Amino acid sequence: MTRTLTRSYDSHATARSVVDQLEAAGVSSSAISIIGSDGKTDETNAAEGAGIGAGVGGAAGLLTGLGIMAIPGVGPVVAAGWLAATAAGAVAGAAAGGLVGSFVKEGHDEDEANYYAETVRRGGSVVSVRTEPEHEAAVHAILDGATPIDRATREADYRAGGWSRFDEKADPYVRDATASGRVPPAVI
Repeated sequence: MTRTLTRSYDSHATARSVVDQLEAAGVSSSAISIIGSDGKTDETNAAEGAGIGAGVGGAAGLLTGLGIMAIPGVGPVVAAGWLAATAAGAVAGAAAGGLVGSFVKEGHDEDEANYYAETVRRGGSVVSVRTEPEHEAAVHAILDGATPIDRATREADYRAGGWSRFDEKADPYVRDATASGRVPPAVI
């Protein structure tokens, strides 16, 4: 039975490197998804590239299928693979649940799904891989070899700042804002 393994990374460059390693190890690009911030996207790029991330790379690898899309509550992201296609469908109104729903659909529980969506919202990147049991150990080794974010520690940090779950109606996260990630209102 196919399982989906997911890890989050602080750096989009690290997540891209993980994708390269997975492909070099023989994992099909159609089994890999990446979604996150590369630090260069903005609302203009997202509007121009909406839906492009739904495409999956061909023989040249997944990263050739990278595109930019805007996700409610997250803002503009760079994305490719089946996770991006699911999220793009949700954004377009073709599916319910948005980014959280995309993770749940792939077998993650609600808490994991909210954590991964919030990590993307706060500028991180997520790599998800569909794999068969006989390949899980190799995929785990690649995902964990790149030093992913420690979920328990990061989730505790989020909760200490008042976070309880991903809110797709929230404004995109601003690093220099309050602990909740929202910019405080201007004082007149």
